[in-house]
Amino acid sequence: MNEWVKEITDWFLETTQLGGYSILLLTIPLAVVQGLFGFFPFATIVMLHLSLLGITNGLFASWIAGTAAGMVVYLMCRYFFADWFHRRWLVKLQKYEKWQKGLDRYGVWAVIFLRTIPIMPNNLISFMSAISNLKLHSYVWSNLVGNLSSIWLFGILSASIVFPGVNLQDLIFSYVLFLLVLGVIFVIRNRILSKKKEGMRS
Repeated sequence: MNEWVKEITDWFLETTQLGGYSILLLTIPLAVVQGLFGFFPFATIVMLHLSLLGITNGLFASWIAGTAAGMVVYLMCRYFFADWFHRRWLVKLQKYEKWQKGLDRYGVWAVIFLRTIPIMPNNLISFMSAISNLKLHSYVWSNLVGNLSSIWLFGILSASIVFPGVNLQDLIFSYVLFLLVLGVIFVIRNRILSKKKEGMRS
């Protein structure tokens, strides 16, 4: 955990005496700052939630914070500070150009995939979504599911660090089942779209 984040967190918790889900009053603003500037990894916030709330509640709180931050960054990029974000992230956008094309093509599913597989920063995913042809309601859905997948996976990887010896069998099994359901929906959706295209051609 970054030292300055830890210091701010400790000071805030001592001053406000926050407990339970009220910790979101601290972590949602921190998640938004992380989403805008990337000063520290989002994993910092997830680890904080896990250590204070336990595995299930910690992951749920992380999902709320991550989803809220993803939504705020998307809206700010799309409607208020698009030029500033474009200048700030221009170099990285060029690096991830192929993913931008994939996002334009697959929309919701690209966002979910990019959130699940840590191949680029979360804040950049929000910005790329904002400048893509993805509609607002589609991003809302992909943001919810994508953050759920991302945080679920991170919970599996980090829970054993925060809680040594914990049994993660149920968490892993449920996540695999979740991915299978997503995969089936994706395949069915693509088949339906392919049939529609074939019908339009004939």
